[in-house]
Amino acid sequence: MAVESYSLPTLPRRAVLRSMGYRGQEIAPETDAHIDECLARVLELAHPRSSWAVFDVAGRSVRDDGTSEIHLVGTALTLAGSSIAKHMDGAVACAVMAVTVGMDVERELRRLSATDSVASVIFDAAATVAVEEAAAACQKSIIAAAAAHGLYANARFSPGYGDLPLAVQPVLLSSVDAQRRLGISLTDTLLMVPTKSITAVTGIFKTPPAARRSERMSGSLE
Repeated sequence: MAVESYSLPTLPRRAVLRSMGYRGQEIAPETDAHIDECLARVLELAHPRSSWAVFDVAGRSVRDDGTSEIHLVGTALTLAGSSIAKHMDGAVACAVMAVTVGMDVERELRRLSATDSVASVIFDAAATVAVEEAAAACQKSIIAAAAAHGLYANARFSPGYGDLPLAVQPVLLSSVDAQRRLGISLTDTLLMVPTKSITAVTGIFKTPPAARRSERMSGSLE
């Protein structure tokens, strides 16, 4: 299991604007300055960290109701649903990640939501981009670890995507010891705290994902 910290010297401004809903509109100078202030504040408060681990695929099964399941060695985590089954088709292992930018960002979000609605929207968008940047950095580590063993990783897939249920969150977080290592907890409705946190799984394969797609396409034409 790996625990990593990441440096975010800057945030992609265009991504922050997209997260705010901007689509090329003109931005007033005062709003532009407000955005700069919020980006700087997020960078000041964020402490991007991850905990991740790779588990071999133990096997696959189908429930009585037809739901596909993927079982992993050394963890109680079971990935259920047709969407994740397709994403993990042919995978020999699975990387599990939890990423957060920390409670300092969470506290500032709460403060702004009660005191400054405009800054709250901007800060929220910037914090969202910050945790996405951290998750991308974690994904790079996973890809590098796979490559070191001659293997390949596909994109990350989070609970709530497709039909992979949010109900998997407690076991997923436990599998990478996220509460102790990162301070991530769950509400009764399975939302993570800090809210600017991401969990995901990534398939690990013996052949590149593009090659596997080509093989399937070729097979479908025969």
